[in-house]
Amino acid sequence: MLIKQPNDIKSSEITPEPIYRQRREFVQAAIALGLLPAAIGRTQEPRQVATEDSPARKPPFPENGKLADVAPWPGSLDVKPSAFEDVTGYNNFYEFGTGKTDPARNAHTLVTRPWTVTVDGEAEHTGTFDFDDLIRPHPLEERIYRLRCVEAWSAVVPWVGFPLGDLLQRFKPTSRAKYVQFFTLNDPEQMPGVRYRVLQWPYREGLTIAEAMHPLTLLVVGLYGQVLPNQNGAPLRLVVPWKYGFKSIKSIVGIRFTETRPATSWNMAIAGEYGFYSNVNPNVDHPRWSQATERPLGGGLFSSRVPTLMFNGYAEEVAHLYTGLDLVANY
Repeated sequence: MLIKQPNDIKSSEITPEPIYRQRREFVQAAIALGLLPAAIGRTQEPRQVATEDSPARKPPFPENGKLADVAPWPGSLDVKPSAFEDVTGYNNFYEFGTGKTDPARNAHTLVTRPWTVTVDGEAEHTGTFDFDDLIRPHPLEERIYRLRCVEAWSAVVPWVGFPLGDLLQRFKPTSRAKYVQFFTLNDPEQMPGVRYRVLQWPYREGLTIAEAMHPLTLLVVGLYGQVLPNQNGAPLRLVVPWKYGFKSIKSIVGIRFTETRPATSWNMAIAGEYGFYSNVNPNVDHPRWSQATERPLGGGLFSSRVPTLMFNGYAEEVAHLYTGLDLVANY
């Protein structure tokens, strides 16, 4: 599949220039963490990485030779990723509070090491796996994707990760696996928001097996060349760029292959407003607001809005997944 790579987005606009100047150090740091095969780094011995509890343990990740650029906004010739401060300071993660700045303020309580993911259901290989064992076999790449929140704000984010399908294939799902369900950590000691019945915890999401295996669906461990911040879903989150943001579940601790459509948190809470598919669709409004336009982060509450694109701009790549499906009834 061809990922769009417009010439108008320069690499220096995607990741700060100092990061590019230290490319070899980044590769070495990733190797030292076990996140890249040693064959990629052929410079010097890997540099020492800070200890687990050190704030310096934020090594940037390399692009690993694979850069997928986001298409420009309609009518724009100079699109840049959203500011790091906006993406890490304004988001939804109800486990740390319902306000947009609550996650950045409260997520320091999340402990991301050690971390395990339990895989069960319709697959030949199941069990509980250590985070590093899950990630280590997969080369990391940087992909710049649109992010469209169901609340009609948006961002452009350079994510670091690898295709989810590459991981799922390792578990050898059976022919009965029609869907994949995901679960977020549910720990009131680390996540103050789950002490309140805002949603039914743990937070859960789901995709069809075809959506999960699609090359655009990304399992993410970093952003802006750095380890994923807690408030953005550390240490492991999903990014499904053609769906509303709440489908991109954060802090994953469980993956389940199922034959029947799984329950998803927002659909369980308000089924009439949040469907299972939740594809970005400017022609299907939310019951309480229009989805025809969106507000890019960074311009303030009353900044100019831009048109929302069908499937968030990825229609060419993903529309075939929904051939024959009524996208109004199956919102």
